[in-house]
Amino acid sequence: MGISDVIAGFIQQELEEMGGVLELQRSDLAQRFNCVPSQINYVMSTRFSPERGYIVESRRGGNGYIRITRVRVDRQTLLMHVINSVGETLDMASARAMITNLVESEALDLAVGRALLVSMDDKTLRAVPQEARNTVRADLLKQVLIQQV
Repeated sequence: MGISDVIAGFIQQELEEMGGVLELQRSDLAQRFNCVPSQINYVMSTRFSPERGYIVESRRGGNGYIRITRVRVDRQTLLMHVINSVGETLDMASARAMITNLVESEALDLAVGRALLVSMDDKTLRAVPQEARNTVRADLLKQVLIQQV
């Protein structure tokens, strides 16, 4: 288990104990886990994103803090949020992360998620010029998710 998993687990546990809202000091957290503050930022952006059902507010500086709020949104709202956040291009790593988050949050059926991942893979898109693949991925994901709404 990596340091990111340990930090995320700690934050999850604290969130449960605090009823879904938690305020932390970035520097305290980094000191507690003997890591750099950027590691905390990484955990916040990858494990506590809106797609995963969290709102993260941050203030830097001497009295800086991180406030994490767990929110419950319905499936349609979550799908629309992802559709609107995709943009014009989408690399495979980002597509995989988004689809995994949607499946884990049960907004997307596992079979649909697997089919999407296969359809977006470079092996599947080999007939598409390399420079156009990220655009095709973005379009594919958006169109499939629109059909899921």
